[in-house]
Amino acid sequence: MQSESSGAFRARIHRGAQQIGGSCIELEAGGQRILLDLGLPLDAADVSDALLPDVEGLRSDHPGLNAIVISHGHGDHWGLLPVCRPGIPVVMGAATARILSAAAPFVPNSFVPSVSQHLSDRTVLQIGPFRITPYLVDHSAYDAYALQIEACGRHLFYSGDIRAHGRKAALFERLVSKPPERIDTMLMEGSSLGRLNEHDRFENEDAIEARLAESFGRPGFVLISASAQNIDRLVSIYRACKRTGRTLLLDLYAMEILRATGNPNLPDIGWPNLSVYVPEYQRRHIARNQRFDLLEPYKSARIFREHIAEIADKAVMLFRPAMARDLDLGHLWDNARAIWSQWDGYLQAGPGAKLKDDLLERGIPLAVVHTSGHASIADLKRLASALNPERLVPIHTFHGDRFSDYFDNVTRRADGEWWDV
Repeated sequence: MQSESSGAFRARIHRGAQQIGGSCIELEAGGQRILLDLGLPLDAADVSDALLPDVEGLRSDHPGLNAIVISHGHGDHWGLLPVCRPGIPVVMGAATARILSAAAPFVPNSFVPSVSQHLSDRTVLQIGPFRITPYLVDHSAYDAYALQIEACGRHLFYSGDIRAHGRKAALFERLVSKPPERIDTMLMEGSSLGRLNEHDRFENEDAIEARLAESFGRPGFVLISASAQNIDRLVSIYRACKRTGRTLLLDLYAMEILRATGNPNLPDIGWPNLSVYVPEYQRRHIARNQRFDLLEPYKSARIFREHIAEIADKAVMLFRPAMARDLDLGHLWDNARAIWSQWDGYLQAGPGAKLKDDLLERGIPLAVVHTSGHASIADLKRLASALNPERLVPIHTFHGDRFSDYFDNVTRRADGEWWDV
């Protein structure tokens, strides 16, 4: 790829200029380099070192690669870390590191990161020639950051994944009201382009909570499929349960994720309208790996399968396909209904499509109650206007060609192309 760089402070996107997911940006100044994110592409069949971008130091030792900085805990931004050579310094939020560690006993392709430094809101880090200022942002991943990077007198701002309609919307308002000054290049995500019209807005989490409460107000056992790492959504589900007098049944995985945040304001043992159910597949996993320590904190709040039927009409279960056998054994399908509270694109193929078909075969109705983890076009325009970059470069989008319809000073870059910040 032909370079448009003189070599002072330069950048290149390895993945993201023409797709959502698999994000990776390489920055270089004075012969030293860092990566911003190292994500697994959303269409990848498996985690493989063959997917690593062509970056010196990822596969073998190279003194110029100083660190990999992870903006947040979604796999399409960190998922290739496990196949890098050991010893590369990794930087991420402290809660992100705890959540990844808590998830490790429960998920395939798990990863317990060894973190050299932590991101913290507006706390400057110096890594080689790079001065990094993290900005805590609103996103469906907990502990997500946008990043400002200064080197050689130039300033780059990377939005990461961002929105303005979640439970942390005040963080977006703070960013646009007190933006960093003099941004030369802004890498801004554009996930909503192609999904939303310019003047439309996504529902906020309060609206999602209200829709869930309306559904929970009707009788019947409710199964809700949502990511346990979408903390905003778990809070909405829990609050809707409280409003309707229902008990929320969370599994060990969800409880461990909530506790890993370290946030005392999130649902925990001893809170009303909350019980812990350990599904059969998790019980087997715990026994196989001798991880009985995972059960210990939740003894006082556990509910067992044989007792769920007694409260099913006033219960909501955080559900995933592996729990279907538990419902079979507990005879819990009668008068049940399901809610999908994730991106509806996952229902078109893969496990989501299979779940949809399985529910249809059982005669279980499935409703979609969800809002995006990404900013609307209107909010992206607010962000771009507030930061007023000299150049705006599209990333994390399938529609980079449409950025010029909505934003000023757009410069498109190709994957693999070096360019001056």
